[in-house]
Amino acid sequence: MTIANGPMSTSRSTSSTESGVRRLEAVVHGHVQGVSFRYYAVLQARALGLRGYVRNRADRTVEVVAEGPAPQLDQFLAWLREGPSAAHVEHVGVSWLAANGEFESFEVRH
Repeated sequence: MTIANGPMSTSRSTSSTESGVRRLEAVVHGHVQGVSFRYYAVLQARALGLRGYVRNRADRTVEVVAEGPAPQLDQFLAWLREGPSAAHVEHVGVSWLAANGEFESFEVRH
């Protein structure tokens, strides 16, 4: 039972861990800007049904935040470690967190 505006109010019937939905936060290092990395990351994420964003950072890395089912996130992470053909990925820093459901789609952020 959901009690609106009460201390026991909830918007989900199951937690993100129970439903298998997780959050991947990654920073991709290497030659990853100016090679359509963000464009292809969006295509991959959307094909996998993920939500979140990708953006270039000032330090020439690419930041990725994605939420979705763990198997799809694993596939996306494998793709991030390769990138598009023009990219040269040296390292991907990864953090796994609980999903918070803040995204409606997967997009490029500036």
